[in-house]
Amino acid sequence: MADVTGPIRVVIVDDDPLVRGMLTLMLDGADGIVVVGEAADGAAAITAVDRHLPDVVLMDIRMPGVNGITATERLRRRRHRPPEIIVLTTFDTDEHVVRALRAGASGFLLKDTPPEQISQAVRAVAAGNPMLSPGVTRRLMQRVASGAESHERAHDRLALLTPRERDVVLAIAQGRSNAEIASELLMSVTTVKAHVSHILTKLDLDNRTQIALLAHDGRLL
Repeated sequence: MADVTGPIRVVIVDDDPLVRGMLTLMLDGADGIVVVGEAADGAAAITAVDRHLPDVVLMDIRMPGVNGITATERLRRRRHRPPEIIVLTTFDTDEHVVRALRAGASGFLLKDTPPEQISQAVRAVAAGNPMLSPGVTRRLMQRVASGAESHERAHDRLALLTPRERDVVLAIAQGRSNAEIASELLMSVTTVKAHVSHILTKLDLDNRTQIALLAHDGRLL
């Protein structure tokens, strides 16, 4: 999870220079956001992250060479404090989106998303919150097939949680925000954040979206 104290530093990764230019124009100088670098493929993305240390990466999925899914997995797994990653796609039915979420992405954006929603998504993931709406999350979960974790293995992992932690996992899978979880479970937002941190550590997961996918695999919903 990003710990941002100043402007949110963003790296944009897309093999189309026009898309990179458009996104840079949209985001650079937006309230609290600065674009610190660009890359044309996944290999260059890893280099750009090493050089610029961004808080958030906007990552295209379909690129030549190292694609966005592979780059996402490498960035999330090989760093102590990796950037949050939002994958970019043309169609929200693309099966690669689910693979990217399992690789550690915090969510996804369609490339025709309005500028104000793109900046909102960047701020959300920089704060450690996924930017998938509950409806989108449900649609993506329904597309999990060959890449899904077995029900038995997911159930065993979820069994490591306390009853209260399972309540939090269920709420996350239902698309609830920290504030909504706090209200529903009668606890403070700080306590909710502590539970989420413990859950991520116990289950060896990267973010809330992966918690939701595991809850789906374990049929907790």
